[in-house]
Amino acid sequence: MKVTILLICSCLVWGGLGKPQFPDQEKDSLFWNTWAQRTLKNALTLQKLNQNTAKNLILFLGDGMGIPTVTAARILKGQLSRQSGEETQLEMDKFPFVALSKTYNTNAQVADSAGTATAFLCGVKANEGTVGVSAAAVRSQCNTTQGNEVTSILRWAKEAGKSVGIVTTTRVNHATPSAAYAHCVDRDWYSDGEMPAEAVRAGCKDIAMQLFENIPNIDVIMGGGRKYMFPKNQSDVEYPGEKKHFGTRIDRRNLVEEWNNRMKNKNAHYVWNKKELLSLNPNSVDYLLGLFEPGDLPYDLERNNETDPSLTEMVEVAIKILKKNPSGFYLLVEGGRIDHGHHDGKAKQALHEAVEMDRAIGHAGLVTSINDTLTVVTADHSHMFNFGGYTPRGNTIFGLAPMLSDVDQKPFTAILYGNGPGFKVVNGLRENISTLDYEENNYKAQSAVPLSMETHGGEDVVVFAKGPMAHLLHGVHEQNYIPHVMAYAACIGQNRDHCMSSSRASSLSAALPSLTALLTLIRLLC
Repeated sequence: MKVTILLICSCLVWGGLGKPQFPDQEKDSLFWNTWAQRTLKNALTLQKLNQNTAKNLILFLGDGMGIPTVTAARILKGQLSRQSGEETQLEMDKFPFVALSKTYNTNAQVADSAGTATAFLCGVKANEGTVGVSAAAVRSQCNTTQGNEVTSILRWAKEAGKSVGIVTTTRVNHATPSAAYAHCVDRDWYSDGEMPAEAVRAGCKDIAMQLFENIPNIDVIMGGGRKYMFPKNQSDVEYPGEKKHFGTRIDRRNLVEEWNNRMKNKNAHYVWNKKELLSLNPNSVDYLLGLFEPGDLPYDLERNNETDPSLTEMVEVAIKILKKNPSGFYLLVEGGRIDHGHHDGKAKQALHEAVEMDRAIGHAGLVTSINDTLTVVTADHSHMFNFGGYTPRGNTIFGLAPMLSDVDQKPFTAILYGNGPGFKVVNGLRENISTLDYEENNYKAQSAVPLSMETHGGEDVVVFAKGPMAHLLHGVHEQNYIPHVMAYAACIGQNRDHCMSSSRASSLSAALPSLTALLTLIRLLC
């Protein structure tokens, strides 16, 4: 009954009165002209390009954060602050340079997170399901690994003397972060417990093992995935009675213990909860391993504020540790559970994850400088998520469209999925959502096609950039272009010639006044 009344009221406001609610100032053309002119002046300041060398590099990756997700998250952010939402700016919206990224994998029109991660971290497009290997490698075929390995920008930064870090809300050995350090023909080989016996015998290594062995001494690692680091059937420190959280390693190795032993006398700390994390003094920490859950971290809406750190809190600690290096740092930050929310059809979870990642982006901007830090925000792929239905200004993003379907005469939410678990038929007809709490955290939005899990979308995704050489991210690019730009900006990897030329030019410029003075003195003496 409550839902029906809200629907009727919404329709009256939109259709009957014909007066959508918006601020009075927006009725004045001067408001819009002034705003546009102010924006124009700001744009004109960008004509002087920032061509500094990037000391620091930060990549924020919203897993599954397609353009509709960005727009809906913007509205949600505003509505959480009691605004209508549409006019709100996300932190990423403030970045001056924007591009589009083509997300397809070498063998897939609609990509997965493993092949895309290889693109935006290693600079090479790859097959779906594979990480840190070229397209010559075939998924799940162990013998196609050797000789097809490709290295990541995280490795390039480490080899250049920078500190490096990985922060994610998923498992640290999940698809996106694993492409930063692993070379694996199957993204699901989290530990040897998930690998075929023949692959283990053939010498292929699981992703958790590679996290600790491939790039020695990654400075900061934070996320979930604890169970993949411990011997099979070893109970978890946080959930000792729950078998699903027990260790999975058949080789009986304790990777956390091995890390602790190797990092003795190196100001290294292992933590597994928020209290331990926030009790650290970053000034006295050089290496940090934080594994806060056996699997993925909880959704932000379900996070225990006492025991589970937020993405923003993890990013804050990571930057404090990494920025101590005078040579700078590279940091990969993944808002990984945006993707999971969409796969489950739980738009509210997905959008709150996106808003939290935007908070982390804002905090990173406060503690770094645009003069020496290149920050890039993008997604690996999109989802079959969208919203519409001629909703009025300020309509709650999780609310109803202001009309009934003219086919089945039932209400529908603005948010819908093209496919997924929200498809439901009752007595041969589409379910009537008037009886449901469609603003509940775990409500599964209706979908057109029934699937147990919603799928990725195939359209381009946005790339936002600010800082040194950010202007090189413009127009429409292949996804693998991204790490090449970041490496060029920081003078790491294969693009270093311009840095040496710039350095020589700078030295010559600095020497010219002294040389001129010397020549003048010689003329006077002669």
